[in-house]
Amino acid sequence: MAQLRAFLSLAEHLHFRDAAAALRMSQPALSGAVAALEETLETRLVERTTRKVMLTPAGERVARRAERVLAELDRLVEDVRAVRGPLVGPLRVGVIPTVAPYLLPVVLPRLAKDFPELELSVREERTDGIVAELLAGRLDVVVLALPSPVAGVREVPLYDEDFVLVAPASQDLAVPSDGVAREVLGELDVLLLNEGHCLRDQTMDVCREVGARAVAATYATSLATLVQLVSGGLGVTLVPEAALPVETRRAPNLALHRFRDPAPFRRVGLGYRATSPRAAEFEALAESVRAAISDPATEAPGFRPSR
Repeated sequence: MAQLRAFLSLAEHLHFRDAAAALRMSQPALSGAVAALEETLETRLVERTTRKVMLTPAGERVARRAERVLAELDRLVEDVRAVRGPLVGPLRVGVIPTVAPYLLPVVLPRLAKDFPELELSVREERTDGIVAELLAGRLDVVVLALPSPVAGVREVPLYDEDFVLVAPASQDLAVPSDGVAREVLGELDVLLLNEGHCLRDQTMDVCREVGARAVAATYATSLATLVQLVSGGLGVTLVPEAALPVETRRAPNLALHRFRDPAPFRRVGLGYRATSPRAAEFEALAESVRAAISDPATEAPGFRPSR
């Protein structure tokens, strides 16, 4: 089955380096696995050139069959795990970058306590990437901002968190006691994450609601960089509340402004394949996560039960 997975990844990427990276294996190991499959089937599956990889007619047929075979194998493994008990053995989790650094330190100790036989592996990637990996069967469950961007993903809400306006301390916004109005965004340069981050889209949605536009030409690849740019006076941005303790710790000269009710917020939850037989396990996982973020001992402000 490892040979089939290697070949299927190569068929998807048509590039040995990219296919190997997707499987977290070395390029020589992937090449060897594909060669071994060709030897077993006694036919060439790929045509190798100096610039690209192409599937042979036999390779195209094998790729179609391999996808179905591996999907059935994944379903079989999930059925067996469901019989063994809740959250025993391997669990492959995908988490978006604007959640992982703030949620994982809070919940991982709780998961280890609640499910001592769980073998957890975590992959941090943007929404499109982890959803694609989920639907392809390479991840079991994902943590993302809801709603999911595609059909076929069942959702379990975990928590809500407000967006907070982060601005340079030198910028006088004359914020009233009941919080800043969303309309103020129309008068400010709003800094964004790069394309592909769902937080970028959520920030732009908040701006559109009040007729404002995020017009800044400066973008960042992470929340950490975004906050540092604000600290340097390049503009303002919106930061999820749970990220504030981490991201503002090393950024001086900042002013944090809460929005007037109803404040803009995002909902974070679990997503899993609608066809997965492990729904009960993922509900148990969600309960453990909710318990961790609501435990006063974890000192995790910003998380609150979904509305």
